[in-house]
Amino acid sequence: MRVWKFGNDIDTDQIIPAEYLTTGDAKELARHAFAKVRPEFATEVREGDIIIAGANFGCGSSREHAPRALLGAGISCVIAKSFARIFFRNAINIGLRVIELDIYDRIEEGDEIELNFESGVIINRTRGEEYRFKPLPEFMQKLLDSGGLIAYIKSKSKR
Repeated sequence: MRVWKFGNDIDTDQIIPAEYLTTGDAKELARHAFAKVRPEFATEVREGDIIIAGANFGCGSSREHAPRALLGAGISCVIAKSFARIFFRNAINIGLRVIELDIYDRIEEGDEIELNFESGVIINRTRGEEYRFKPLPEFMQKLLDSGGLIAYIKSKSKR
């Protein structure tokens, strides 16, 4: 997984500018992710890439479009020092993995990292370092493994 690095206070308007909120389709939203702050992002991001960020990632509006755009772009996880609470919850609800951990100064853009969500281990292959985080509670892991809250509920109602 390749790292994309963003700073502090990345708000939902930076993640997906308001003029592109005409759809809820994740792939369409992904075409415009970070359009005003990192225009190369949408064309260069690869499936499985991750975002490392500073504090307060996802602040701003409560729109679900922001984590949906990242998921549509192929981002497998966002690791930040802290998240805006509504972004954090929206991410879990749609199936985007998030980890709250302050490793911003230890990882550089382009580093290759490996994540193990169950054990709470991040391995930085580029730097030969290992970082630990507290895994999400089992119920949240189940939501994520199901693809988000709606997919989880649908899977339970089929039984």
